[in-house]
Amino acid sequence: MALYDRDYTSVESSHTQEVASVSFMKRTYQLLAASMVAAAVGAYVTMPFAQMVSEYKWFIFGAELLMLFVGLRVTRNQPGLNLLALFAFTFLTGVSLVPLLASLIGAGNGAVIGNAFLMTSVLFGALSLFAINSKTDFSSWGKPLFITLIVVIIASLINMFILQSPIMHVIITAGILLLFSIFTIYDTQNIANGAYDSPVDAAVSLYLDFLNIFTSLLQLLGIFGNDE
Repeated sequence: MALYDRDYTSVESSHTQEVASVSFMKRTYQLLAASMVAAAVGAYVTMPFAQMVSEYKWFIFGAELLMLFVGLRVTRNQPGLNLLALFAFTFLTGVSLVPLLASLIGAGNGAVIGNAFLMTSVLFGALSLFAINSKTDFSSWGKPLFITLIVVIIASLINMFILQSPIMHVIITAGILLLFSIFTIYDTQNIANGAYDSPVDAAVSLYLDFLNIFTSLLQLLGIFGNDE
């Protein structure tokens, strides 16, 4: 009789939720891939103007923050516009990478760019798979990670404008690499657990993780690959 006592409604509901979760993850990673393309286009079309981009880097950074904290929030519940805001933001991040990419190419370290992207992809993929399959709950890591991020930002600003120490720069960059590797685990598991309402928001979180890991590796490989 136990066979006939099963709650098939509950089983069906669970299956539906699982399908919806897989669909959400798939859409998120599709948007992540599209965001990377938008960033690559931004870097490619503005590479010939690297000097100008460098001169206006703070203006571009301000535009990034405006899109991240205002544009994406305002368009959150507006299909179409939220995608436009996402790609505008990621396009700008690609533009902001141009001075770093140009400096590496100018120093004869252009191969570092491809190596850094490959390493980032492998690391990001491994961390994402770990987060999805891990039995550990990382949901409580949010506050400590955010506090650490604030500390790292403050340390970066102090070193940039006051200390200007190459050694400290390496330490901070390595710290950023580690921090956003952990953020990747945290964000991926949150997405898998349904913590995001929109795949656009989820894609932004993962994109920021990927971008910071990539940028950190670019800088570290560029530093250690420099013969000077």
